[in-house]
Amino acid sequence: MQYLLISLLLSFGFAVNFSEDISPIVYQNCTTCHRSGEIASFLPLTNFSEVYNNRNWIAYAIAGDDSRHGNPIMPPWPPDNTYSALIGERSLSEVEIHTILDWVDEGAPQGNPNLEFPMPDFPEGSAIGEPDVVLSLEEPYFIEGNNQDDYRCFIIETNFSEDKDIAAIEIYPGNRVAVHHAILVATPAGSADALDELDSGPGYECFGGFGTPNISDILGGYAPGMIVSPFPSGLAQNIPANSDLIIQLHYAPLNTDEIDQTTVNIFFRDEPVERYVQEEIMYPWQLVFPPNELTTISESWNISNDISLIQFFPHSHMLGKSWEIYAETPDNSIIPIIRINEWDFDWQSFYSPEYMLHIPSGSTITANCVYDNTSDNPNNPNDPPEWVFFGEGTNDEMFFVPYRYVNYQVGDEYIYLGTEESLTGDVNGDGDLNVLDVVSLVGFILNGEFDSSADVNEDGLINVLDVVSLVNIILS
Repeated sequence: MQYLLISLLLSFGFAVNFSEDISPIVYQNCTTCHRSGEIASFLPLTNFSEVYNNRNWIAYAIAGDDSRHGNPIMPPWPPDNTYSALIGERSLSEVEIHTILDWVDEGAPQGNPNLEFPMPDFPEGSAIGEPDVVLSLEEPYFIEGNNQDDYRCFIIETNFSEDKDIAAIEIYPGNRVAVHHAILVATPAGSADALDELDSGPGYECFGGFGTPNISDILGGYAPGMIVSPFPSGLAQNIPANSDLIIQLHYAPLNTDEIDQTTVNIFFRDEPVERYVQEEIMYPWQLVFPPNELTTISESWNISNDISLIQFFPHSHMLGKSWEIYAETPDNSIIPIIRINEWDFDWQSFYSPEYMLHIPSGSTITANCVYDNTSDNPNNPNDPPEWVFFGEGTNDEMFFVPYRYVNYQVGDEYIYLGTEESLTGDVNGDGDLNVLDVVSLVGFILNGEFDSSADVNEDGLINVLDVVSLVNIILS
């Protein structure tokens, strides 16, 4: 019924074309990675010709299956959007997907080039402001184009003589074609030097961990498309005085030689810190995975006092099949945190709820991960399947979930964790979404007026496509 209504609206009064309808979808959702210097530069999507020439691949990647209700390949966003609302969701809406599919079916017309959506201003250096300190790898690192994954840890000296309160840490890849993801921790100065000295090249080989137990909470991470948001006012992490940083970089398989010298942008918290971000880690090490079997590992965290959950990072290796994390309160209510129906080791990240997630005292947070050690798993490193145990190596397996949180204060559940807060589609500004917003939007269209609140699909125009987007939001 929902798609029927959308189809009727789409067919009323206009034909889908690239300039007006497709370019805003592609440029705002795809071009971030599909452009020169980024991880998907092998398939650029920066103009009509590039999108047209790859239209069938795009249709296949976004559709998932014939009905679209499977798991589309692109944009890459493993979490299940129907389970919980997270910051930075990269999925396309049903309207956007069917608009692209209809455009391809109708011959992919260009339309008027003068009406094409402007290319976004992609940030360079930092997406969130001017860092207080910029640190980088001591020397450039050579990545061999051998189509192999390369996991490397690098030590970065901070030379901080006093503790530093941190509002945000932003990892900025020196080579976005090569860097797939990164994780950052602190360690006492010099404590990991022996690991570095044992390896002849810059840094040292690592996988899954950092090779040393003497590390801080996780301070930051990077994955393609990930946007860092500073902690809300009054919150911070801390880097102790006389610390080094260790950054673990995963370099994706490449067929060309590359050079990287990634940098780390550090933003200090200058105002007084009311609460320091704490970390709890689920990290069982007695893991056994028999061959030719599915194995489920469950871990629980009993919440002894009210907390506000800020971030979480489920992590497993190649046998990982699916994840589900939720909280159960003392009154048996379920708070969904994150569900990943099809785990993909190549696309993992820290995730944040849209708002601080209040977990009451007496609750239990449970994480379940299903592992597939059968021949049906295309990522299984062993063929035929073998016994697999805990470890940090490529052929080993892990169950690792760090949680970032603070002690709860009244009102935390209303603190937005993104960079800006807005209720998309609230055209009449009453704080709710309903048919009155549709009426207001139609009024803008009929009167030829422009207002940013009425530009629901954010394409710089106000037309029937905004009505379609708004109806989809209301019905979803």
